Amino acid sequence: MSEPNTDSPFMTTKELAVHVRRSVATVRGWRHRGTGPKGVKAGRGVLYRRDVVEAWLKAQEDADELARRAVA
Repeated sequence: MSEPNTDSPFMTTKELAVHVRRSVATVRGWRHRGTGPKGVKAGRGVLYRRDVVEAWLKAQEDADELARRAVA
């Protein structure tokens, strides 16, 4: 899958899944458990702000002890 259009400040669940290279089911599981980036219900779907997704990814990276040692 190719990276979707990035003109919008929002991503769909499918776009987020492509962005983080995980399945849609995984992203939905993160939302259900409250472990993924914050999203907002929009009709029958969920939208994620790109800036929130990037901040969440940065927080995941910062929390990963092995990743921090690898770049040190």
